[in-house]
Parts: sequence; C-alpha cells; structure tokens
Amino acid sequence: MTASSTVQFSLVDQAATLDFGQKLGQSLAAGTVLLLNGELGAGKTTLVQGIGLGLGIVEPIVSPTFTLVNEYHEGRIPLYHLDLYRLDLLTVKGLHLEQYWDERENPFGLVAIEWAERLLNKPESYLEINLQYRGQAREICLLSYGDNHLNQESYS
Repeated sequence: MTASSTVQFSLVDQAATLDFGQKLGQSLAAGTVLLLNGELGAGKTTLVQGIGLGLGIVEPIVSPTFTLVNEYHEGRIPLYHLDLYRLDLLTVKGLHLEQYWDERENPFGLVAIEWAERLLNKPESYLEINLQYRGQAREICLLSYGDNHLNQESYS
C-alpha cells in the first residue's frame, strides 16, 4: 500500500514531542490507528503521553512493554496503547490485534501501537509515525494510508 500523504516535522525536545502528541490527540477521530516506529528513546511513549493529554486522559500513561496493552477510557474517546517490543512476529500474529480497530469487538477509540513494524496484519487505514532521535531533537514523519488525511496546519 502506498502512502496517500506525508508530513514531516522536527521537534526540538521532549516537551515539543509531548505538545505535538497533545495536538494529535485533540484532532484525531475515533477509529484512527497509529503505527509508531523508532528506536529505543525515539519518543514513541512520550508522543502517546501527549496524545492522552489531548484526549483529556489524566491518568499517567506508561509504556505497556510488559502488559502488552493499556486501555484508557476516561478521555474524549478510548485510547488503546499497545507495545510489541518484546514480541516476535509469530506471537504478534497470534494475538489477533485487529480486534482493536474492529468496532464490533471494542468501543471505537484511538489505537496507538509502539514497535508496529512487528505487526503483520495492518488495518486498511492508518497513520504511520516514524520517529528518529537526534540528540535532544526528534525527527518525525507521518504517513497516511487509506482514508486518513493529514493536515499539517493541525499539528504545527
């Protein structure tokens, strides 16, 4: 599948990453799936923490590295935060994670998946977010697939 649009940003520090995530959380609709890629320390969890703030979630958002999924239902829409870091491809395939973007299975919410490169079965529409850590700064690239549309003015 080819990306329908691409947006790139440079975020100067962790606070800018959190702020960018907050803007995403305020603007994204229920049913949006975010596939987050980047090395350790690139800012994936920080971005999801900002998204949670934008959704109105006050509970601390932590990486679900050992629990696999953290669900937050107190915001504007539910947030399903998944982390596939410790899993291999076959294990991920057997988890049937598509239940998180299938509205018949879960209340429609926003799904954020860290280490998404381990996800073999992707939804029809999603935003891929690639983060690269460069000292204190982070380079972020958003790619839209399917029905998702990116508007750079909404995030800057």
